[in-house]
Amino acid sequence: MIRKYNEKEIPALIEIWEHASTLAHPFLNNEFTQMVKKAMTEIYLPNSDTWVYKESEKIVGFISMIENEIGGLFVNPNYHSKGIGTALVNHINQFHKKLEVEVFNENKIGKPFYEKHGFKTFKTYIQEGKNQKVLRMKK
Repeated sequence: MIRKYNEKEIPALIEIWEHASTLAHPFLNNEFTQMVKKAMTEIYLPNSDTWVYKESEKIVGFISMIENEIGGLFVNPNYHSKGIGTALVNHINQFHKKLEVEVFNENKIGKPFYEKHGFKTFKTYIQEGKNQKVLRMKK
């Protein structure tokens, strides 16, 4: 089941993000990860259009939108390759026919996922301070 999240669920979303992000972004240091965690909790999640995917009354994934940009798409690693990410992208396609996303080039999970779903890179840049190549993709 996919539905809008409520603010009481932010801790559950942060837990999913931590597990999935650690797997997808092993190249990021702890200082950066903690900074992002704080920003997600205080800024990004409260100010985005976020949908959760529930299975057996448990949130197992979520997608956060800022207009037509996927600000975050994370699925509990125990539920990877079960179509949850695809279901979330398909759900938001109902509201946004053109989508954009940024993904680290080194992300061995996210980058292939977006490519599989028809996203194409149209811009790249190096993230300041992290020296990581970021791909801006659209569909």
